[in-house]
Amino acid sequence: MGTCSFDKMEEKKPYFAVILIQLIYAGMFLFSKAAFNAGMNTFVFVFYRQAAATLFLLPVAIIFERKKAPSLSFKLFCKIFMISLCGVALSLNINCVALIYTSATLGAATINTLPVITFFLAVLLRVETVNLRTLSGNVKLIGVTLCMVGAVTLAFYKGPHMKLLIHDSFSKSHIQKDQVLSTTNKTWIKGVFLMLISNTLWGFWLVLQGRILISYPSKLLFTTLTCILSTLQSFVIAIAIETNLSHWKLRWDVGLLAVVYCGVVVTGVTFYLQAWCIENKGPVFLAMSTPLALIITILFSAVFLGDIISLGSVLGGILLVGGLYFVLWGKNKEMTTPENEKDCSEEIEIA
Repeated sequence: MGTCSFDKMEEKKPYFAVILIQLIYAGMFLFSKAAFNAGMNTFVFVFYRQAAATLFLLPVAIIFERKKAPSLSFKLFCKIFMISLCGVALSLNINCVALIYTSATLGAATINTLPVITFFLAVLLRVETVNLRTLSGNVKLIGVTLCMVGAVTLAFYKGPHMKLLIHDSFSKSHIQKDQVLSTTNKTWIKGVFLMLISNTLWGFWLVLQGRILISYPSKLLFTTLTCILSTLQSFVIAIAIETNLSHWKLRWDVGLLAVVYCGVVVTGVTFYLQAWCIENKGPVFLAMSTPLALIITILFSAVFLGDIISLGSVLGGILLVGGLYFVLWGKNKEMTTPENEKDCSEEIEIA
């Protein structure tokens, strides 16, 4: 009986992990947006957050992994360098610039193309399979479609608005600024285009790190090495773009809070949790949980920043959550009842 309960808890760990990951990402979105609104340079911000993550993770990795560190070949190092550059340094920098050009809701909605992008990348790289002759394959396809429809609903349909709180003039000015930006066609196209590029790079990172972890199984050392490399890469990008040293100064404000939170909690903790989830459940399982961050962000924005919730946000959120559970159900059925799926495939083929 005790063993059965323990096994059930072990099975639920990945689900608790992805919920925690998305809670942390919701906080990242809010703190980052507040820092950018306060005037912090996006490229400098990415460098500092990665540096904070490195300072946090490096001592931990040395303490716990120094005696059992797996060997690192030059070829494997080059692979980690490339996915750090594309999936972390470039993806984060492009994503932060995209946040400047998009509103909070539009930015969060566009991020939810990540599950679809990751799904197709995983299928192309043969990390994920889809068998449309099986029930689970069709359910996963329906789930991805619902996520796409939900993201489009959030981006293009607003509907009636309602305010949960009366926000102060500071929040109001930035909300109005975001709304003006989101209604400018050229700015909207630029923001969405950049976000899609960022999500594609992020999707490649999610898929490819699963393969690297097979050759280099230490998730803590892999995460630490990724942070070190992305810090150096982000510094080169930032120093090349931002030459005004006054913009590099950290002050006791929301910018410093965002750097510490994103560096230690998001990069330091979440990257490790992501690597653990990918190793146990695969990249698409993790990517399909991203709609949760959107729902949490919308609610937190309304409560703490005095943002507005629209009917489109509610409908889009319902579709995204519905799509999430369709995919997770299909994934779970595919992993737990392979024989039944095979029988179902044979019955459909005969019919």
